[in-house]
Parts: sequence; C-alpha cells; structure tokens
Amino acid sequence: MKLGFLAAGVAAAALMAGSAQAGVTVTYEAPKVTNTTTTFTGGSGVETFDGANAVTGGFATNFSNNGVITGVYSSGVQVYPNGVYGGQGATNYAVTFNSTGYSLSLISTQNTAGVTYFGYYLPALDGGNVLELWSGATKIFTFSQQAVLDAVSGNSAYFGKPDAPNQGGNGAQPYVFVNFFATDGTTFDKVVFRESPEVGGYESDNHTVGYYKDITGIPVSGVPEPATWAMMILGFGAAGAMVRSQRRRTGLAAL
Repeated sequence: MKLGFLAAGVAAAALMAGSAQAGVTVTYEAPKVTNTTTTFTGGSGVETFDGANAVTGGFATNFSNNGVITGVYSSGVQVYPNGVYGGQGATNYAVTFNSTGYSLSLISTQNTAGVTYFGYYLPALDGGNVLELWSGATKIFTFSQQAVLDAVSGNSAYFGKPDAPNQGGNGAQPYVFVNFFATDGTTFDKVVFRESPEVGGYESDNHTVGYYKDITGIPVSGVPEPATWAMMILGFGAAGAMVRSQRRRTGLAAL
C-alpha cells in the first residue's frame, strides 16, 4: 500500500501519488516498508550492500541474475555496517557526507537508453539529502528529500528505526522507501546521491532498479497520477448524480 491510499479526494490523490515532474513520478511506501512493492517486467534487481566491505570505494554490481542490468558505484560511496542511522535490519548501507557525493551508472541490454525505475530505502532522512537522475549528459530530475520530510511530517509511524537492532531509535527522523518512475518514454542511466547542504549523512539502502510493469498506462501498481484521479473523481461525481436522478425518476413513477 502506498502512502496516502485513502478515500477519494483531490488532497488524498496528491498525497498518494507524491509528486510528478519532468517525466518522473515519485511515490512513498507505507510506514516500516523497507523494499518496494512495485512489480517489474524484464530486468530488475536490488543492491543491498551486504557484499561490500565497510567504508570502501567504488564497485561494480549486477542488478539482475541474467545480466540485463549492471551498475557501477563511483569511488565516493562509503559502505557502513548497520546502525541506528542506516541499514535494513542488521545489514550494511551506503552513505555520503559531502556535496560531491557519489553516482550509480547503469548499463542495460534491455534498453540501451537506460531504465525506467529507481527506488531506495532512506533511513534517518535530513534536509540535505539530494538525488539526481541523469540521461547521458542531461540531468532530467532533481529530488530533495525535504519533499519527503514535508510529506510524512504528520505521520509518526514513519519516524524512528522500524526494525531491530536499534528498533525505535532516532525517533526524530523518518525512515521511508521512495519510488521514482520514469514516464512518457523517459529513461535514465545514472543516479547521483549527494548531501547538500552538508548537514549530516545521506544514508540509503536496498537500491532497486528495473523496468516497472505498466498497467494500462497507470505507473504505480494501479495507483493513478493526480490528473487521472481528478478525472476519476469527476466521473464518480457524475455517476452519483445519475444514480440520484434515476432514483428521483423512479420515485415519481411510483406515485
């Protein structure tokens, strides 16, 4: 279930779909979810950082067993062992502390232009966390985690580490899984992570890439975008008016 999957309404629709910009839609998983609930078609995979040594430089990874998607992390990435600020359960996590940050470059045999999905678990979020999606030499999307902070600030279930060890620790910061969906033919082949301003660490885990399953043009496991919801809400209103009108006609006929 995605954040804000509530009763019909324009405000509920906006929360549920997160944000949409420049061919990229952003959604948030439910509290305490540390992996995506998205379904995929073709290549996909997850980097958990458990195979990387603590506090290491760049490395290559295979995101799918059949080799469809591979990736290279630049030397700016650091891998830390589990702690209250990062890691699903007792696993490792990636971190950067500076505005240079690090990048994940992606190569796909399924679509040489790139992939259509990236998602990650963001523990201990702070306002300096920034993510960028690139297509070749063009930056197509910039996402500040302040948007996540704004979206979940009223929901205490997102705050504090959701699992052992250190469960409930660091209760002042949210722990959220975020999904990025490229839409309208958009693809990307590089993800950049940086801490700007440098107010803390940019921790993340369970980096997930692939090609999400498109269900009749609706991008996120059956969750419509805000414009789609608006049209649906208008349709529901029209349908309700028709039912009420029919009931009035039926009542008059019975007199």
